[in-house]
Amino acid sequence: ERRESELAELHSLEQKFLSARQWKTNYRAHTKWEHYLSCDGSPDPAVLPEINTFMSLWREDQNEDIQLVMEKGEQVLNLIEKLQFLLLDTPPSEITEKETVQYQESILELQNLLHQKYNEATEHLLKTANMPESQNMQAVTKGKNVTFCIWANLKKNIRFKNHVFLDAEHGFDLPQSMATSNIAVRILHTHYDHVSPLWLQCQSAPKLEVLDSEELTQHSKDNVEGPEEEETKPREEPSVPAEDVCSNGRKCAIPFKENNSMAAKNETEEEIEKKSEILDLQSQVEEPPLPEEMNEKEEATLNENLVDLHRFVPVGGVYHIDAFYLPPQAEHIGDWSILELLDGLEAYPYPPEESKDGTYPPVQITLRLSDRVMYFKVPLVARWDLAGQQWRTDGISNITYETQEKRITFEMDAFYTIALLEDAHLNMPYQAWELQPTAMDEALLTVTTAFATIQIQIKGNQCMLSSVVVEEKDVLSHLTGKWRSPVDLRTVLKKAGVNIFPGEYSHKYVSVNKKVTEVRAYQQMALVASAFAFAWSKWNLEASEEQVVFKVSEHLKVDALKDEDWCLYMFNGQKAQKLKITETSEAFSEELEEDSEFHSTLYHMLKDSASKEAIDKIETASFLFIDVVYQLLLATRVLTYS
Repeated sequence: ERRESELAELHSLEQKFLSARQWKTNYRAHTKWEHYLSCDGSPDPAVLPEINTFMSLWREDQNEDIQLVMEKGEQVLNLIEKLQFLLLDTPPSEITEKETVQYQESILELQNLLHQKYNEATEHLLKTANMPESQNMQAVTKGKNVTFCIWANLKKNIRFKNHVFLDAEHGFDLPQSMATSNIAVRILHTHYDHVSPLWLQCQSAPKLEVLDSEELTQHSKDNVEGPEEEETKPREEPSVPAEDVCSNGRKCAIPFKENNSMAAKNETEEEIEKKSEILDLQSQVEEPPLPEEMNEKEEATLNENLVDLHRFVPVGGVYHIDAFYLPPQAEHIGDWSILELLDGLEAYPYPPEESKDGTYPPVQITLRLSDRVMYFKVPLVARWDLAGQQWRTDGISNITYETQEKRITFEMDAFYTIALLEDAHLNMPYQAWELQPTAMDEALLTVTTAFATIQIQIKGNQCMLSSVVVEEKDVLSHLTGKWRSPVDLRTVLKKAGVNIFPGEYSHKYVSVNKKVTEVRAYQQMALVASAFAFAWSKWNLEASEEQVVFKVSEHLKVDALKDEDWCLYMFNGQKAQKLKITETSEAFSEELEEDSEFHSTLYHMLKDSASKEAIDKIETASFLFIDVVYQLLLATRVLTYS
């Protein structure tokens, strides 16, 4: 009888999750209406006719000035971000499969159009590359998200085969044969990554959503009936068109449906893995077909050259390093300018097609790494393989990394699109974590890793990166102090190289004690986070997969918590208990604290010893605050990855 009463009271509190979901649904509708009323000329990327008209008008626009292309490019990037946010933030019940595919196709078309416009701007610049006879043409144009470097070999002097773009600190050293050729070299650094498969970028992030009313009711029933009666149902995959590859090697259609691997459903880790196996069959990067005579050693070498994008992530954007034939230059005769018109840029083949013995010298490239991202170790240099649609490490050699100068030099046997990748799990498992309330509907989440300490402030329906400390120094100051949604915060942190958000496949690369009850724990922790602080316990690793152990303390003041303020609690989704052991005990024990008893929920376990002020805070806490706390706990998965 007490169990049923406790579950009923918990179910009442859980209605705050539904309130948050409804608020977000209303907010999305309000935002759409506000955009409609603004009449600012910008298209709604979710409306197909509007986005198609926008793209058609820009395709027809003949203005190829690089500055104007960059300005328009910022608008395009903003439209892409809106579509990506819709895919990540919209619950599956509010977005159809057709809309999902439409948004993905719009994203790819916008990305392709943007790259096309940079090529057109490059051609326009090179057609007007005439400089004084004593100089080669060189130019650097910087935008918010792009650094554009171009060099034209007008002198064709063998002594001028290398160049450093001073404003960008990127450089190259060409083979002698190219120094006398009619060529141009471009280093286009996009601070974003539109090269890696889009389906991989999206599926690596767990969907942040809450339970609907039917699921919450079932959740309570499961608590009563017991976990052994839960059933695992495989998720149906949508039937969508197969991929096509555009002429530039970019994918034109994507078989994608957002995989909410850590949705706020009652899923066990085993269920997640089963769904991962289903997705593996569809989402693995295709390898080139192996000749029948290829032996095991050659096959192993080939596989070693492929970059596993579940394990590594590009950091700092993408470097498009190209060589082009220099287009004909304008000739001035009297008042006339005569220019031979060619259709588009023509890539300069290097090594030449007749070179099959591999004796041509490599091209040396030097890149100055961005100060706006973090590389905790020597980055992995990889090239994009257009045919295989994957990153590869072969063709790259003699890598030199200068940590203090943030500079990397390497040689490549041809001109490639380059990315600098980092292990996605460098900061996992976490060394410690702590969540504590700081004021009404405010809290601070601290995650400590082997390389950094990350603090995230929570307030109402938003969160803010408070600080990232590396070797006692604050870094990434351009990201701190800005209020964002949890989805946006996760995106910018991962883009900056600070990944504390496990993906669907992370358990394959990080040794963890998988916790099958962690989602239920996050829900109940979020419900009481306005009055109670939570923290990492070393005994969580000693507990079984069905149990989570953490430190808890009532926290109503701004004073720092002391060691003696903490108590240990254990929760398995069905039962909560206070443990007798402390963090300094010699061995793990499930023995109950004296004068304590079991409860069906964490809320009622804490309620036994809570003050009236704490209970009042819990009952009056904003549903938006509770939802953000839950989203961050679900995204970081501190109970499994610590």
